Amino acid sequence: MNLSYRRLSLCLIALAILSFGNLSFAEETKTLRIGIIGLDTSHSSNFSKILNDPQTKFEEFKTCKVVAAYPKGSRDIKESLESVPKITEQVTQLGVEIVPSIEALLSKVDAVLLESNDGRVHLEQALPVLKAGKPLFVDKPIAGDLVDVIAIYEAAKHYKTPVFSSSSLRYTDGAKKIVGGSVGDIIGCDAYSPCPKESTHPDFYWYGIHGVETLYTVMGPGCETVVRVSTPNTDLAIGTWKEGKIGTFRGRRKENNSYQGGYGGTVFGTKGTAQIGSFSGYEPLLVEVVKFFRTGKAPVSNAESVEIYTFMTAADLSKAKAGTPVKMQAVYSQALKAARKKLAPYLD
Repeated sequence: MNLSYRRLSLCLIALAILSFGNLSFAEETKTLRIGIIGLDTSHSSNFSKILNDPQTKFEEFKTCKVVAAYPKGSRDIKESLESVPKITEQVTQLGVEIVPSIEALLSKVDAVLLESNDGRVHLEQALPVLKAGKPLFVDKPIAGDLVDVIAIYEAAKHYKTPVFSSSSLRYTDGAKKIVGGSVGDIIGCDAYSPCPKESTHPDFYWYGIHGVETLYTVMGPGCETVVRVSTPNTDLAIGTWKEGKIGTFRGRRKENNSYQGGYGGTVFGTKGTAQIGSFSGYEPLLVEVVKFFRTGKAPVSNAESVEIYTFMTAADLSKAKAGTPVKMQAVYSQALKAARKKLAPYLD
């Protein structure tokens, strides 16, 4: 090989390496196009504002944007229906295109935020997203009952599409420190949150989910039985975990079924106790959502998310049985069987 030919070969190899490097960088920083289903909750406008902020200080948000939204959510919850026009206007001003169908949305986006306030419509809205293979974040509540919650995760498994759900309360500053080991091994937790009811959903699903998610953030999965004590203004659900650990959720209501009261809890560990702290903003949750959209790896396991809703369903059953302990496994097994039966006609 003469010297000139060798030099030419080396130049071509170097050019190929540089081109490959530039291609990888371009792919890595490609703008992630996010779509929203449901403009009947303030989460839709708040999330859009945060993600589309051109001055954001969060690196995760600089290469993603909410580009399209399908507005329809609840069909009959008055509060939700009345919210749609205002929230639609708010997201439109942020540069979000309003589309007439979920199918139209899917043609324009890489990932989806399912934000419909009404959990009862989530299964039907999630199915086309999962079938299309678009990573899906499902906001609270995951669904309107445990059967639909499980059905969403079963469909995600069938279509091999990643799905993630979480309350923003999972990512409080205090919870991060506790999970990181600040109080040692967790012995127990007493969590609380507002717990107003919506007649179309199980008692805790509508808003108590925030406190129950707080409980599970530090306790983790493994609850075996649930007992619930209920009065007009307060609910107390007591869960017994494996190895005898006890965790409680206190749901608080006031006059006119309002959303008054804070969020938080006390954690008991082998090195002491600590306060979990209150709401730390939506940004910590959205950082995790964007990471999930890019990697396809949910930071909360499907099994844990399903167990959270099993806990809330078991609490309802305990209330109906005047505080009798309810076994989690029995509740889950019955709902799993019903979910698979309900889902079968829709899977291809």
